[in-house]
Amino acid sequence: MEKHNNGSGAGTLYVVGTGPGSVKHMTVHATEVLKKADIIIGYRTYLDLIPEFLENKEVVSSEMMKEVDRCRSALEKTIGGKNVALVSGGDPGIYAMAGLVYEMAKQMDADCSIEIIPGLAAINSCAARLGAPLMHDFAAVSLSDLLTPWEVIEKRLDAAASADFVTAIYNPKSKKRTTQIVRAQEIFLAHRSPETVVGIVTAATRENETIVVTTLGEMLEQQIGMQSTIIIGNSQTYSWNDLMVTPRGYSDKYSL
Repeated sequence: MEKHNNGSGAGTLYVVGTGPGSVKHMTVHATEVLKKADIIIGYRTYLDLIPEFLENKEVVSSEMMKEVDRCRSALEKTIGGKNVALVSGGDPGIYAMAGLVYEMAKQMDADCSIEIIPGLAAINSCAARLGAPLMHDFAAVSLSDLLTPWEVIEKRLDAAASADFVTAIYNPKSKKRTTQIVRAQEIFLAHRSPETVVGIVTAATRENETIVVTTLGEMLEQQIGMQSTIIIGNSQTYSWNDLMVTPRGYSDKYSL
């Protein structure tokens, strides 16, 4: 829970996961923290999804690519005695803000309390929309090469594909990044059948949500963007009633 001793006069920095977008998918703990925080800080798009928690609060919002600025501001205000909620979409410990907060707290020698409030990650939310695709071993790989060299990402994709992991693809495509998802498909096709079941969920739980169950060979014919998460099934995953199901192996061991 709290990872730093609370310095004299310092507040607590809560790194709050707000889940996939809708308030009903937030945890009770997350809503309680947002209500009691003095200051709420976050990426503008995520804050726009939780307007009911922003009333009568000091709110600090910023655009994409300002993660370092948001973390520094949150830590400085916490050290100054405020209880701060730093909002993170999904779960703050999965491709999000928790790690950066700790990195910067160490760098700043920040003597304040830090608490991570987990939330539903995209992989959980999208899997639920698709049925039961994560019932066996799985991996998650982000295709964003902003912070990770593409050569490393390719190695991870190849390892997951060759080991027959169900694989969730984060950040699959943007306006500027269009070739990475093509290469990812090529890597998986080198190890798996074109008929492998694939699910694509965009904007899970939000008004513009779309859910598509397709195949590895045809997945690039679908609309894919930065709000999309792609789940590529393993060799045993099958489609049923427009859903994805990855068997755990019960039918091989028990009489169903």
